[in-house]
This record gives sequence, structure tokens and C-alpha cells, in this order.
Amino acid sequence: MLEIPQMALERFRHARRVAVLTGAGISAESGVPTFRDAQTGLWARYSPEDLATPQAFSRNPRMVWEWYQWRRQLVLEAAPNSGHLAIAAMERRIPGFRVLTQNVDGLHQRAGSTRVVELHGNLFVDRCFREGITLDRVIEATDPPPRCPFCGGPVRPGVVWFGEALSPRVVQEADAVCRSVDVLVIAGTSGLVHPAAGLPSRAKAHGAFVIEINPEPTPLSDLADATVREMAGSALVTLLDALS
Repeated sequence: MLEIPQMALERFRHARRVAVLTGAGISAESGVPTFRDAQTGLWARYSPEDLATPQAFSRNPRMVWEWYQWRRQLVLEAAPNSGHLAIAAMERRIPGFRVLTQNVDGLHQRAGSTRVVELHGNLFVDRCFREGITLDRVIEATDPPPRCPFCGGPVRPGVVWFGEALSPRVVQEADAVCRSVDVLVIAGTSGLVHPAAGLPSRAKAHGAFVIEINPEPTPLSDLADATVREMAGSALVTLLDALS
């Protein structure tokens, strides 16, 4: 039977402001391959680091766009799991609740979460490569990718690529959340990717109780006030049950 430290349950149960920081581990439970594990079939000979860069898109926009279309299809074939659903239920029961996610798959929103900060963007958002603006519509081209309806430039996915900085607005919002929460739950993240990996220490420095959920130890484990060595889905359901 899954056990969560009693202190963690008590702090979570009585918290008025809670944030959950999620990573690839929670989506993996829905069958979404992690970024590097996704390289199969026609794409097996490519490294993600060789495709997810502005330089790669400049060299071969069609190839990068088609790779992301393939990744989009993988996500569309997946469904939110019990962890995503538990987080959405927490939002409905805790007034000051936020989701901070490193994932770009939109599964939190499909599960019903509405207060989501997407640190690395969203796979299903289109942006103009030239101007960086988000596009509500694109012009389909015979030779992919689609084109921007304003400048005619190529359209790219709205995710953060290697070598790109996170949106200052998103970083500021995530930082403000971590400065204000009573409890921060870290679920399914390796703690290796910055600046997201620095958010738990920011929360801790401002008095938050930090709960880490991960089957394996991570660089964030020593920082956490409580650790739960379980998969994200089952542990998040147990936390949700603690609110009853």
C-alpha cells in the first residue's frame, strides 16, 4: 500500500496555496514517450538535439516541422492519466492552486486544469519563426511548414528549443507562484533541466513545504521535506484523497 509521510499529508491538507511542478514522468504514464525516447521508426537515426534548435529549422524547416507533426500525433493518441486527473481535481478544491509544467503536451488542460504555467511552451501552438508571434491561423503550403498569414514566414511549433531562453513572462509568473505557495509538490521530474529545476529551492527559501514524488532519487531529493518513491499517478491520487 502506498504510504506518504503523515507530516506531508497534514501540510498538504491544510495548505491554502499549493503548486505542483510536473515533468516528463507524469506524461510517460499516459504512454507519451519522453523527449529522447520518442526517436523511433523513421526518426530513430536523428538526435532530438539535432532537430529541436533554431539552426536545424533554418537549415531544413520541412524536416523539423514533420518531426513535430509526428510528435503531435503521438500525444493525440494518449489520454490524461490518473495523475493529471488528480491534479485537475485539486485545482477545484484548493483556491490558490497552480500547475507549473515542463511538459508541452497539453495533457493537464485536457484533464481539466485551467491554471497552468507552461514553462517550455505548448506543442500545439503555432508561432511565426521570423517574428515570434503566436498565430491563431496559418496558411497551409504545398511544401511544409505552413506560412505566417502576416509576413509569409515559416511557422514553427510554440515550444522552447535548445539554445532559446524561456519567456520572461513565464519565468516571472512561475517565480511568483513559488514565492507564495505553502506546499510545492514535485511530480515526475528529473530535476536536471534549468531554470525549472531551480523553482523548488525558490519555494523552499520562501517557507514552502516541498514534497517530491519520483520512483528514483533526483538532485532535488535532498531539498525535499518529504519524498515519495512512487509513480506520480498513484501518489497524486493519494494526496487528493487526503483532502477528503
